[in-house]
Amino acid sequence: MNNLLINQTKDEANVGEAYRLAEQKASQYFSKLTQQLLNHSHVDELKEDFRIWQKKHIHRFSWLSWFAGKRKPDTRNIQKYIHWLNATSKLDDYLDRSISYIYMRDLGQALDNPKTQNHIRRIAEDTKTYFMRTASKQQGQADYISPAALYRWGQREQIEEAVIWVLDKLKHVAANIPKELDAAQAQRKLIKIILGVVLHVHDEFTEETPQKERSERLDAAIRLGYSYGLTYPFVDDLLDSQALTIQEKEQYSAMIQQALLTGIVPELGEWKGPKLEVIRYVHSELREAFDYIRNYQREEMRRTFFEQSYVFFQSQETDRSKNLSNAHYTNEELYIPIIIKSASSRLIVRSVLSAPEDEGFDLRTFHYGIYNQLADDFADMFDDLQDEAVTPYTYYLKYRDLRPDLINPYELYWAVISYLIHDVYYSNEKAREVILDRAINGLKRCRERLGQVKYDEVMSIFASGQPELNDVVQQMVRKADDVDFLDKLLRDQVVLQLSNDKEEKDSFRQTLQTVRERINVELQINKSAEELDMKTRLMDAANYSLQGDGKRLRPILTWVMGVQEYGLTESAIMPLLRSMEYMHTASLIFDDLPTQDNASTRRGRSTLHQVHNSATAELTGLFLIQRAIREQSTLHQFDAQTVLKLIQYSAVKAEDMCMGQAMDLGSKGKTLSLEELNTICFYKTGIAFEAALVMPAILAQVKEEEIDALKSFAYHAGIAFQIRDDLLDYGGDHRVLGKPAGQDERNNNSTFVSILGENGAQKAMWEHYCFATDALGQMPKPIPFLKHLLDYLIARER
Repeated sequence: MNNLLINQTKDEANVGEAYRLAEQKASQYFSKLTQQLLNHSHVDELKEDFRIWQKKHIHRFSWLSWFAGKRKPDTRNIQKYIHWLNATSKLDDYLDRSISYIYMRDLGQALDNPKTQNHIRRIAEDTKTYFMRTASKQQGQADYISPAALYRWGQREQIEEAVIWVLDKLKHVAANIPKELDAAQAQRKLIKIILGVVLHVHDEFTEETPQKERSERLDAAIRLGYSYGLTYPFVDDLLDSQALTIQEKEQYSAMIQQALLTGIVPELGEWKGPKLEVIRYVHSELREAFDYIRNYQREEMRRTFFEQSYVFFQSQETDRSKNLSNAHYTNEELYIPIIIKSASSRLIVRSVLSAPEDEGFDLRTFHYGIYNQLADDFADMFDDLQDEAVTPYTYYLKYRDLRPDLINPYELYWAVISYLIHDVYYSNEKAREVILDRAINGLKRCRERLGQVKYDEVMSIFASGQPELNDVVQQMVRKADDVDFLDKLLRDQVVLQLSNDKEEKDSFRQTLQTVRERINVELQINKSAEELDMKTRLMDAANYSLQGDGKRLRPILTWVMGVQEYGLTESAIMPLLRSMEYMHTASLIFDDLPTQDNASTRRGRSTLHQVHNSATAELTGLFLIQRAIREQSTLHQFDAQTVLKLIQYSAVKAEDMCMGQAMDLGSKGKTLSLEELNTICFYKTGIAFEAALVMPAILAQVKEEEIDALKSFAYHAGIAFQIRDDLLDYGGDHRVLGKPAGQDERNNNSTFVSILGENGAQKAMWEHYCFATDALGQMPKPIPFLKHLLDYLIARER
């Protein structure tokens, strides 16, 4: 115990010294900036910078632009905008400045480095190729956070397991973000950090880097990026939000501080607050992430990592503890913590990667951080003011008339820009170009967001002290062109996509629940007084099987396609929905028989032959099949030839399912090839998915090309569904599954897990996920329900 206390005291001294050094460095930087403000030395420099810069950005009217695209399209439609940029010969410059900015901001690179220039050129070319290819294929907006695209990249880099791992992690994070947080922004930040860490590693590769080394380092980068990025939603955002009480925040912060001091995450212990379930998940996930980063560190780098982590966290805590009602903060108290935290957030990436020291990177990254922070705080100042958060802008807005000593953060922002251009990047032309592009772009976006009147009010508050510089800046805001950036557009698109995705998922779940309840009501087979006693027994047996806790995926899918996509009325297709579930339930009754799978439970209750006997079960299955045909024959609101075509199709698919079950039974105890298993799987499972999609399409008389795409989707979704079933049987919880786990192994059945192993089965599932996604891309229009159904099939726990 004494040794532990001694070591902790040493650790506190080390990290305390690290924070004091960071404060000293930030204070020196702040002094240089304030000196520039006092003597206005940066104003003339910036005016000259803009004089040079504007030659490239203020143009006469371009007839080429008019004829190529008539007028600039809305940048929110990235595909159209990229096409317009290409048609007007602006795309190359656009991508060059966008990638150059990422190299400055995220990778801490100097743009005069020949190696960096080559990397930027190559990535810009690859990005252009990607957009030209996707723009020609895509209808509407592309999916920029596509799991299928990420997995395909993982296949090329031979890191599929890491991609599967992070996709699963991201899914659980999305499900556990407290409602008090902005979920889309939290997820965006996490994805951005993962990408940033991967970029750091990727930038170090050469053509001579062996594939094995690439794969190992990229695998680690994904896991490290997630582990570090998790601190943004679950430390920074959580402590900034109202999700936790004050007491909970204090307890949570103390735990984080202890982990950084000792290198060990403490146990959760007794939690004093209402958010116990949230904290349990967050604590478990952060501990796993913390341990992964710590164990990845080279021993000689571990101390640096913990020191930098502490500096980052402590600067956030210092900044977070401020209260807007306190009118007495000094300029140093306002600015030095944000200089430290804005620099630390990117400096820490290299220590996370256990990368060797790089003085040039450290210098550029340290000085660059506040540039981004001041730009972000300017954009968010009114939201921050509403939340009573202390930033240089909110504090200046509230106390500028009472505190003439306060430094104007907008003026400091321009001093930072001048310092970066001339003292950090040594007046490099490309650096000047990118930094001023970004600054003017930020003001243009602000004016668009606020409107001209409100924007002018803001400028009258913040820019009045430097009228000559402001005149130049506002002229650039009004007249300059070609200053937008790809990362801004992608950020907006990703946030929109994440928000839409959440709404679509909520709609998907609501549809599953609502339609399932409607179908459950309709499934009951009613008995009449005239029915013979034996028939009523069969009806009772059928209703017993139908009343189980079934997912009803197939009839739900038919409802969605019929009603939502093809505009058929629910009442018109209700007989088809009943027939789908009758046929499916009949197949389950037969599957469970002792002569076949010999299952004891189904849908969370005893199987039918256990409740009655095998003969009753067999007859009930036959009864339900005939009932299904009877239901299909009552589709009176459709053309007779169309209904006949549907019944013929249904009969063929029922035959195919019988063949699939026979193939499955014939394979018991045999070792199957993957091809044989795929075939059996399709005939047993994929056929049912196909029927659920194709039968409403037959009734709606859609084109054969669309039916072919639906069949392709069903084939791959069905196999993905079965692989997930095999994975759940291999390692699932019987209490969640509603049936015993490990049944396939006990019956000596060949499964995707037994043939491919657990990891191989997961890869195969994702491969079919990708093919199913491709099939959806062939549909005339997007069908969000099918996209989320596919996600559900591979992520379900039962």
